[in-house]
Amino acid sequence: MLAAAKYIVNQDPAAKGVWEVLLTYSGFHALGFYRVAHWLYQHHRYLLAAMIAHFGKRVTDVEIHPGAQIGHHVFIDHGHGVVIGETAIVGDYVTILHGVTLGSRHNETGRRHPYVANHVFIGANALLLGRINVGARAKVGAGTVVLADIPADATVVGNPGRIVHQESHTVIRNYSNSVASGV
Repeated sequence: MLAAAKYIVNQDPAAKGVWEVLLTYSGFHALGFYRVAHWLYQHHRYLLAAMIAHFGKRVTDVEIHPGAQIGHHVFIDHGHGVVIGETAIVGDYVTILHGVTLGSRHNETGRRHPYVANHVFIGANALLLGRINVGARAKVGAGTVVLADIPADATVVGNPGRIVHQESHTVIRNYSNSVASGV
């Protein structure tokens, strides 16, 4: 938990120190409740997991289903109104702003929520709905409605979401004929 708090201090210029994050950041607290509830959920203690998740939602106003899978160093900034559904998968080093929903589109079984890869930024009030994939290092603008896959390194805005920028990573060969990645 201390490493996660230090990560937030490095990401948020408003954070004045680790103690401030530990004591006052609702997104950080929501992830703490989630981690306990998720452990219980994995050990088939579904009712207790649901109760802890419910208590966490009441305290933080962030709703994370204990069945969701959330990576390390996830930063939920100004967590008010964030919802993460049961089959959502969130990678490492992801930033989620207030009002974001990682939700389903239909009442179906199996995976029905988004997969968010590593190093993704999701702006305030964005809706990512259904069994979609968000590629690594993608950026989702505030208020964007995403109903389709987003490739890696893309910036998506609007309703419906559309790609407005795509980083291109080219493959070049140097004189020794080994492959190097460039931009």
